[in-house]
Amino acid sequence: MSIDGVSSIGFTEMQLTEKVINKIYQHALDNYPDECCGIVTGDEQDQRVHYFENIQNRLHADDPEKHPRDAGTAYAIDRKEFDRILSASQGRGEGIIAFYHSHIDHDAYFSVTDVEAQTVFGEPEFPDALHIVVSVRQGQIKEMKYFKWDKNRKDFVGYSSPS
Repeated sequence: MSIDGVSSIGFTEMQLTEKVINKIYQHALDNYPDECCGIVTGDEQDQRVHYFENIQNRLHADDPEKHPRDAGTAYAIDRKEFDRILSASQGRGEGIIAFYHSHIDHDAYFSVTDVEAQTVFGEPEFPDALHIVVSVRQGQIKEMKYFKWDKNRKDFVGYSSPS
């Protein structure tokens, strides 16, 4: 599948490497007690983790009525940063493998907010990409779950860690 010439590579075609999973875990730990967020690009041989700055605290400080949650319970990325990383990845011929974020002192689940953020008119922008949620409780990784778009159900379906 492709959006604006950028392909996404589904989980059925590849597994995340242990190195990538460890980088995601470290990103989640480094950002605790705030949520982290990022994407994984590449292919089966070469996978890259891209860390995004969680700008939720800034949004909340600027307009708490419009953005009532802070980075401890939500994440937001700068779309320009996302587009820049996407463009650079496309230039290297990489596809989007996964999007990820952490949940702080909560389970790893795909919330209604997560679904809304990842869909446009009820469909995901990158339907073949994994959506990974890492649970961090009291500064420790507790679990990782991934979610995949099921086109027949028109919903994201959760699975245990793909590692």
